[in-house]
Parts: sequence; structure tokens; C-alpha cells
Amino acid sequence: MSNLFKTRLAAVTAEYEKLVTLKNEPVLPGNGIFERYKNPVLTAGHAPVFWRYDMNEATNPYFMERFGINGTFNAGAIKWEGKYLMAVRVEGNDRKSFFAIAESPNGIDNFRFWDYPVTMPETENPDINVYDMRLTAHEDGWLYGVFCSERKDPGAPAGDLSSAVAAAGIARTKDLKNWERLPDLKTKSQQRNVVLHPEFVNGQYALYTRPQDGFIDAGSGGGIGWALIDDITNAEVKDEKIINFRHYHTIKELKNGEGPHPIKTSKGWLHLAHGVRACAAGLRYVLYLYMTDLEQPDKLIAEPAGHLMAPMDEERVGDVSNVLFTNGWIADEDGTVYLYYASCDTRMHVAVSSVDRLVDYCLNTEADGYRSATSVQTLSALIEKNLKLK
Repeated sequence: MSNLFKTRLAAVTAEYEKLVTLKNEPVLPGNGIFERYKNPVLTAGHAPVFWRYDMNEATNPYFMERFGINGTFNAGAIKWEGKYLMAVRVEGNDRKSFFAIAESPNGIDNFRFWDYPVTMPETENPDINVYDMRLTAHEDGWLYGVFCSERKDPGAPAGDLSSAVAAAGIARTKDLKNWERLPDLKTKSQQRNVVLHPEFVNGQYALYTRPQDGFIDAGSGGGIGWALIDDITNAEVKDEKIINFRHYHTIKELKNGEGPHPIKTSKGWLHLAHGVRACAAGLRYVLYLYMTDLEQPDKLIAEPAGHLMAPMDEERVGDVSNVLFTNGWIADEDGTVYLYYASCDTRMHVAVSSVDRLVDYCLNTEADGYRSATSVQTLSALIEKNLKLK
């Protein structure tokens, strides 16, 4: 083994192990709602060395990267056989995304990818790109992955190499290794952001949707939709209604979409979502919470004003700046909630809260009044209440 090959192999491996085994710590004192953790839980550097490098000196004498990883982001999440797992969107330097499972013993650090990425079966009309998988362990006994399937727009004019069409891909598994691909969701509009509810509703499968007129713009799509499906193996949206609306001059005036599937609590279903608005710096993605009724999951019962989380510090920097996105969280047996979120289509982070804290936040934080005057009224009432305690 040459000195160059040996030296680079040792250096790259050591750097990888240092990164993967780095202990994570909460950033305190926080806001009382959740605690962010200091280090990203997954980055491009967390991709195994044997993914990125040909380990054979005869065919890679300079120990060069042969398969570059650009980002690890927008991950679904689940507690599986005592381990904390993320179904990660891994993007190569070639801009193609694929899914891979990363596993941690504690949910906050030491995430390692499984040896192989997910081999996702294709449909008769092959996907060009797949991404942003939501994981749902459904009461029917299957574990479902619902994700965006992107293809080139067949109606695009000659020379247009950017127009795309999106559909919701659906797959299911029993072990997260062997996947059965089901037909894509049939809808009247484009769907990049679809989430499966974990329980039957009136004997049917239930989906949270985001109807869009185009691949990027929501257009007439009013917000987060709700649809009941008779057969998940041939899923079709026949009737769709909006249950969480977009509003002018809010964090979600341009778009909003369901994150992971909601958490069932004694007070209702707890939802994590993203909202998008336009600003001078481009599109700004933030995260917010809302709740729906326990017996009627399509009935809104609470929504605090504004965002729960917005990009901070280095979270604002990456491939797509000023963006937080989530499609995975885990509610542990003791009520601890791990919120997994991506920053700037680049890396994964974790914040930790609890079911009780998030429900308290939802039910006891004022809703948006949609005017500056109502914001002042809300703040003044809180000030008055606090000054009386002096």
C-alpha cells in the first residue's frame, strides 16, 4: 500500500469517525418550548467513507472521491426496534436524490447510515428524482413511505429543461429494507407534499395534501388539504378540502404543507408544518404547529400565531438559503418529542421538546389576529397581566 493511499485513507476515516461520534449538547436556556441542539445530526460528511471512495488502491491510487455527496436533509423519522431512524434525502453531486436510513441509539447524535441506500422500485413511468419521504406506521400493519416523485414536464416547450411535474409516490415495507412500490397518488393537481394519517378514519385511509397549480407555485391551492382514500394500493383523491389555510401577510401566505404525520395526544392531534412567504431575500421557510380534533382530525382546534422555528445563524446558510423544512419527528414512550428539521436543503438538525409542552404551547398561545392592531392588543394584554404580578 503506497504512503499516499495509506495516509489519505487514515486521515479521511479518522475525520469521519470524529464527526459521527461527536457528542451533541442542548443550546440553553432556550425558549421553554423546545431546545435546539448545538451540532447538526447529519451532514454530507456523515456519508460512509465506503460510499464516497473506491477503497481499492489499484483502481483509486490517489484515494479520490468517486461518488460525491452534496447534502443530507428532509428526513422522515421513526422509532424502530428501539433505535431512532431517519429516512434521509441524500443528494449526490449529480443533483439526484435518493433515500438512505440513518440510525442513532439516542436520537440526538451518533447517527450512522446503514450500509446500503434504499432501493426504491420504479413505476412504469420512471422517476427522475425522488425526495422528502414521510414515514407512517399505519394501523393496517404496514410502514408507509410517501414521497415526492419528480419528472420532466412532457408539455414543456423545446429547450425548457427546468419545467417539472410532481406526484406523490407511495411505497410500503415491513423492515425498511425491502420496499413495495404502489401506484402514484392520482389527483387533479400537482402534489409534492403528501402525508399519510396513521389511523383509519371512517374505515378509510386519510391523507394530508398540498394541492398546487404548478410545480413551484401553489396558485389556487388554498393550504393543507384533507382527503379520504378507499384503497391505498390504487390511491385516488376524489374529494379534497382545505383544513389549514394560507393567509395574507403571514408566515404561510405563499405556501404551507404538512410536515410528518401528526402525533396523537389526549387533547387532540398535534401537527407540525412548514410555511413559506416571499421576502427581499427570496423564499423564507419556517415551521409552525397547529392542532385538530381527536375525533375529527380534519377540524382545526388551535393554531398559535407565527412560527415555532425559523432559521438561525448558520442554519440560514446552504444550498437554498433561509429555509427550515421538516418531514420527521418522533414521540417517545415517555412523551419526549424529537423534532428533526433540515436547514437550507443541506443538513439535518434536532430539537427536543415534549408532548405536554407542545400541546401547552398550542392551546395557550394566542392565534393570529391578521392585523398589526390585534398583535398590539395581544402583547398589551400580556404586559398588563405581568405588571399586575409585581
